[in-house]
Amino acid sequence: MRLKNKVAVITGGNSGIGFGIAQEFKKEGAKGAIVGRNQETLDSSINELGTDFIAIKGNVTKLEDLERVFKETSDKYGKLDILVVNAGGGVGSGTLGSVVETTESDYEKMMDLNLKSVFFTVQKALPYLKDGSSIVLTASIAAHKAFPGMAVYAAAKAGVRSFARSFSSDLLDRNIRVNVLSPGTIETPVFGKMGLPEEVISQAKAGFEDLIPIKRIGQPKEMGRVAVFLASDDSSFLLGEEIIADGGVTNF
Repeated sequence: MRLKNKVAVITGGNSGIGFGIAQEFKKEGAKGAIVGRNQETLDSSINELGTDFIAIKGNVTKLEDLERVFKETSDKYGKLDILVVNAGGGVGSGTLGSVVETTESDYEKMMDLNLKSVFFTVQKALPYLKDGSSIVLTASIAAHKAFPGMAVYAAAKAGVRSFARSFSSDLLDRNIRVNVLSPGTIETPVFGKMGLPEEVISQAKAGFEDLIPIKRIGQPKEMGRVAVFLASDDSSFLLGEEIIADGGVTNF
């Protein structure tokens, strides 16, 4: 078990990619905390994860919530070995930042959630992280490839990728490794939140699959297995690196 007795905090760990990461971490022997804003999904996720994990309700854009998350985790487990900064996504009406339609308010919310919160999640975790710990940041292939209507989201995720380099440099003296997981299109609850008929959602998924060289959408647990690698000693020679897991989209 590659993460046996390791303690992890996973933001956005109550659904989608974050929950897939938590599931794979548990399989590898880790314990810790999942963090999210929705109490219902936190409860259902913990029911599946069992007693090895605790659920902490919190908003990663609020510094006082971040401070509470790490204190509660430390009080429970006495240490922190792994941080997965995964929370992010669209805001407001679901916008991802079209240059045509994005308001100033939505722009600021997008940057707060997808970039600013990453910086301060890491900062607030540092007093609790052990020397030699691993930090995994979730970015996106949108940082590498243009997609319509995603300008602000893409810029934020490019910033996350840059953070991994800068944070790694800042934390060399503590031997804390910071690396990036950049997923492509993944099967997450966001599809069900579109408010569209099931038939339309199925057509949208089929459209995504046509754009992916291996002709299928990725699964959260597949991202979880990549995160296990980045969090474990298997990736001990990786520092400020990025793994793109997108079924070949950015390569073909």
